[in-house]
Amino acid sequence: MIRESVLRVGGLSFRVRSSDGPEGTSRTFVLIHGIGASHRYLSRLHERLAATGSVHSIDLPGFAGLPKPDHAPDIAETATALGDVLTRLGVERAVLVGHSMGAQWVVELGAQRPELTEAVVVIGPVTDSEHRSAPAQAVALTADVLGETPGANAIVFTDYLRCGPRWYARHLPFMIGYPIEERVAALTAPLLVIRGGNDPVAGIRWCRRLRDSAAEGFVAVVPGHRHVVQHTAPGAVASAIIAHLRP
Repeated sequence: MIRESVLRVGGLSFRVRSSDGPEGTSRTFVLIHGIGASHRYLSRLHERLAATGSVHSIDLPGFAGLPKPDHAPDIAETATALGDVLTRLGVERAVLVGHSMGAQWVVELGAQRPELTEAVVVIGPVTDSEHRSAPAQAVALTADVLGETPGANAIVFTDYLRCGPRWYARHLPFMIGYPIEERVAALTAPLLVIRGGNDPVAGIRWCRRLRDSAAEGFVAVVPGHRHVVQHTAPGAVASAIIAHLRP
């Protein structure tokens, strides 16, 4: 059973969809979507992880139909507010999982709040240093769309429409400019980088670079899948996450 609530922190609204894990489990997972998206393309992964622990999928301010605040919070501000949301939820320690731009928010949260962080998992992390510009990202995303499943594209496109081009555009400079390869070096928790083997957005050299920048890093590749691998191969992604966690 999934419980849904909306929490306001410092003028920012967050929607939280929560599932309890099986009796006797204590692990908690926090799932964060990417720019323009929502919990919807994380729902299959949410279901798989809920078999092993509690899960919170969080929609960020201005996305997924949530109210848009009077300013676009940057990566650091959003991560700080996310930490406050987890505190209000009673989360003491969690595996932070972010997809695409969500990777930036969870890396920053892990760097800011190490006491909250059991591990950081980044899926299809941006922004690949080999195409770190808005035009290059547009080309990579277009290439990805052409190979994704119709179901995945339908979810992403309808979420983009709900977000709107202006709110998306206000976050794009944050995504392009965030030095994620520097911030992963500040993590004290292990980092797992997951990519679909055919992902044109997060290349293998880039993922290995992030792994090597972390104090303790790993890379897992899901062959035959693309950028939205957590939706098209949720079982494989969940298995990779569980396999890399400490007992």
